[in-house]
Amino acid sequence: MLGVRAGRWRRVASQVGRSVTVWAVSTLTMLVLAGILPDFRIQSVDGDSATRIAVTAAFGAGAFGLLSALVWPLLVRLLLLVPALVLGLLVFFLNGGLLLIALRLNPAERGDAAPETAVVVAAVMSAVASATGAALAVRDDDAYRRRLYRLADRRRRGGGAACPASPGTVFIQLDGVGHDILRDAVGRGLLPTVARWLGAAPAGAGGRRGPTHRLTPWRTDWSSQTGASQLGILHGSNHDIPAFRWYEKDRREVMVCNRPTSAAELQRRAVEATGDGGLLTADGASRGNLFSGGADEQALVLSIATRRRSRENRSRSGYFAYFSDPANAVRTAMSFVAEAGREIGQSTRSRVRKDRPRVSRGGLYPFIRAFATVVERDVVVAAVMGDMLAGRTAVYADLVAYDEVAHHSGPFSRDAEKVLERLDRSLALIENVAEHAPRPYRIVVLSDHGQSPGETFRTRYGLTLGDLVRAGCGLPVPRRARRTHSGAEARAAVRAALHRPVEEGGEQYRPSSRRSEPIVLASGNLGLVSFPDVPHRMSKEEIDARHPALLTTLANHPGIGFLLVRSEEHGGVVLGPFGAEIPLDELDDDPGPLADFGPGAADAVRRTHSFPHTADIMVNSWYDPAEGEVLAFEEQIGSHGGLGGAQAKAFLLSPLALSAPDEDGTQLAGAEHIHRVLRRWLRETDGPQVPLAAREDRRAA
Repeated sequence: MLGVRAGRWRRVASQVGRSVTVWAVSTLTMLVLAGILPDFRIQSVDGDSATRIAVTAAFGAGAFGLLSALVWPLLVRLLLLVPALVLGLLVFFLNGGLLLIALRLNPAERGDAAPETAVVVAAVMSAVASATGAALAVRDDDAYRRRLYRLADRRRRGGGAACPASPGTVFIQLDGVGHDILRDAVGRGLLPTVARWLGAAPAGAGGRRGPTHRLTPWRTDWSSQTGASQLGILHGSNHDIPAFRWYEKDRREVMVCNRPTSAAELQRRAVEATGDGGLLTADGASRGNLFSGGADEQALVLSIATRRRSRENRSRSGYFAYFSDPANAVRTAMSFVAEAGREIGQSTRSRVRKDRPRVSRGGLYPFIRAFATVVERDVVVAAVMGDMLAGRTAVYADLVAYDEVAHHSGPFSRDAEKVLERLDRSLALIENVAEHAPRPYRIVVLSDHGQSPGETFRTRYGLTLGDLVRAGCGLPVPRRARRTHSGAEARAAVRAALHRPVEEGGEQYRPSSRRSEPIVLASGNLGLVSFPDVPHRMSKEEIDARHPALLTTLANHPGIGFLLVRSEEHGGVVLGPFGAEIPLDELDDDPGPLADFGPGAADAVRRTHSFPHTADIMVNSWYDPAEGEVLAFEEQIGSHGGLGGAQAKAFLLSPLALSAPDEDGTQLAGAEHIHRVLRRWLRETDGPQVPLAAREDRRAA
């Protein structure tokens, strides 16, 4: 009993000591800033003694620290309805306001600062206090754990039930990171955490250790994009998702996977098809995803972004959990500004060097990139940390940083490599948190698709796919090709944070008032052509009768790889150049234009052909197997969405303690297959557990 009390008093003394040290450092910081900044003073106009100045600084620093600790969480909660991205930008000004209040609280009334100077002083003091507190807590596990609780979403299960001894599972989705990209990055030392898990890097003082994880590739569906992949992974069905965006004739509506209303409808259909809520229905948490997976705890989930906010439905609640720490908020805001500046510098350098291929990176893109690579990453990682510390059974989180940067800079660019390095540090942090969690955790890392490089269709040929379709239909073509906006996932997250749930640029996808004109939609290097005035899916014979030159124009264009259309004679056919026409049931013997797209292409095309809402004409771009390049129909130099190259080769990085994902010897093909694998792993945690020796090895190292 005495030992328990002594330990408690030691913890209290340690906490008091750290608080006093942080206060002293903050006081010193305020004194230094007062000497540097002309519009910031902590003495009277007539001057004061050094002692009085020091006392004023100490009082101001203490008052600012107390206000930050007591008022800031309440202030953020009151502002939770403010768009999250706006809140992140307001952090500086809110913090500056707290500093001005702290100076006014000084009884001697000796402190004063210009408003713009107060913003700078508050930011510097918050950053210094945060760094000092973190440095003092490095060797204190209890303090480290308490800080993690403050930084993360700390919602715990009610009733005080004991945490199960069986392992929990954390699934981290690295959006857009292909299998070959990951393996190459490991070999080049960009991902030291992943390399250590694979046994390819030293583990510490003990030298090189054996692997704790295995790396397995898996092949995506024809629609190699987050909407199809994540819906299949989380809900077990991605049936009838032919692309990232498509037109549904029966509803007269364009569906877009990253539009909240579409995401909600797609999730409803998947639940109805499977009769199951999803992968995360048993004590799960969904963070930063397009779909919920049936989780009770949801934050930053797009499919619930349009619902009215309540205790049971808080799609943006993760922002409060993160921004409620003022030092953390300031650090993220500063990183946000730095990342936006970094993107402006990198894009300018690329433009000056006249790099090819290259797409426009101006406008709001620097801020969208900063949101994806800083704000979204930090908030999601903090939420995952909170879930682990709360002992949740299953957590699934999506980090979109790499995907967003690779779309505009290229999947092999230095910009994208830097993002991978920072994502690896996030994985290391999550691994570190697992050592402090109330139950053991197994960390599974996976991707939803890869990315294939290549210039855009418009850049190479001077016209868009829509222009080519109009020419084939005998319709007038604009003199200048209009850009097709990118459909990257991060843009949807930004729009949800800004309370703008409707897809940006969505007006270009509304059917024309002339309903006989085709609707042409782009999903990476996959194009879809639909005729809205025909209620059913048109056949090749009907299209030829209506527009005799259209299919020939498309199939023989050098930028087109192949077409899929319905056939009254054969059910479905693949069309290629020089009159190639292969029925779907003959593709195994004669792949025709699919030959360059590799094994599995025929199965993927046949499956998509069976969907009720497959477009009248499915268009896959040209693919160069030697260089792995495709031609995107969107403004992206790293694209995904169709067949061709690395975009269809994702990865699954799983602990050796779990059964092999391909234990039956079959290749992992399709997102629904991955769902079954993850389901099996969650069931395995209920049985006899394998000792997690790697956990002890890491602590020893």
